[in-house]
Amino acid sequence: MRALSNRGLLPISAPVLSNRALGRALLARQLLLARVQMPATEAVEHLVGLQAQASTPPYFGLWSRVSQFDPRELERTLIERETVRLKLMRGTVHLVTVRDALHLRPLVQPAIERGHNGAFRRAMAGVDHQRLAAVVRELLADGPMTARALARQLIERGIGEDLAAITNATHTFAPLVQVPPRGLWRDGGQAQFATLESWTGRKLDLDPSIDAVVLRYLRAFGPASALDAQRWSGLSRLKEVLERLAPQLVKFRSEEGRELFDLPDAPRPDGEVPAPPRFLGQFDNVLLSHADRARIIPPETPFATQLTQGRDRERFVNHLLVDGLLRGAWWIEREPPTRATLIIRPLGKLSRAEREDVAHEAQRMLVFAADQAELREVRFG
Repeated sequence: MRALSNRGLLPISAPVLSNRALGRALLARQLLLARVQMPATEAVEHLVGLQAQASTPPYFGLWSRVSQFDPRELERTLIERETVRLKLMRGTVHLVTVRDALHLRPLVQPAIERGHNGAFRRAMAGVDHQRLAAVVRELLADGPMTARALARQLIERGIGEDLAAITNATHTFAPLVQVPPRGLWRDGGQAQFATLESWTGRKLDLDPSIDAVVLRYLRAFGPASALDAQRWSGLSRLKEVLERLAPQLVKFRSEEGRELFDLPDAPRPDGEVPAPPRFLGQFDNVLLSHADRARIIPPETPFATQLTQGRDRERFVNHLLVDGLLRGAWWIEREPPTRATLIIRPLGKLSRAEREDVAHEAQRMLVFAADQAELREVRFG
């Protein structure tokens, strides 16, 4: 195979990593091969945040990664303003440490704005983005508000006309965090927003380093290609960053010949290292942070359909890893006040041993997620 740099191919001499080996490397870095003992904030920072459109996924994600994880510890970090929830990578809500929020938000701002403009460019015609952001900050000076309430007041002041577009714009053009009780383990409620700077009492990083963030991406998700890093972040032109960092990196090839970058000292376990079942929440980053997802999602798996299938959409967006691959969906059905059933919907056939291991891990998850239920059952659906 000859080198074709414009297509990301490497000479045949570069070491090849199979999809299975790439999957084991990803699991090791995502703390999913073996649980670790570390504070919640340290785990969140190592992972460069956790996807958090809904409240429970970060708790499920950390329970599957951290030994003796206590959800009250993560709640405390939100209440005490050590972690925050806001739009970041790919324009989606992430739970991150405050330090990461202040550093990451300026870097991914172009991607957030690009997503907003793609959906609302026509509806936002004539709207001054800087004035909108300034008025949002002014309105929030008296305390948190919902995005829709903010949008209504902006429209009353003559900033835009389309409620949906202006609602989305409030946390696109100003860095807003969802304040507790939103995001707590047992509580919730409608999302209310404060500015990141007023909530934390700290300023945005005026000189954030994209090089440092790409290196952290490799530490948490590598080995990876430039396209992988771009899919994770929502940014473009990261090949230039990786080439600049190349002297401190090592290179590999995927099975298809794609160029992969990695940190020399990062873990790359053998592809046959055992991977225990792991119960993940909605849209866990381990499934969404590569352009080529073959390392964790089998090509024949209808992953996209699992996000929307069924009358109860929420039921089908928790995911199950078996032997390091996406092999099922799961959800919990509750019958107040005393019964909770965790239902597993395999994607394909599980062996007897796999089924037993999954059932055992499911019992543990059910104790964690439904600790107040007197009757708990695991069922394969």
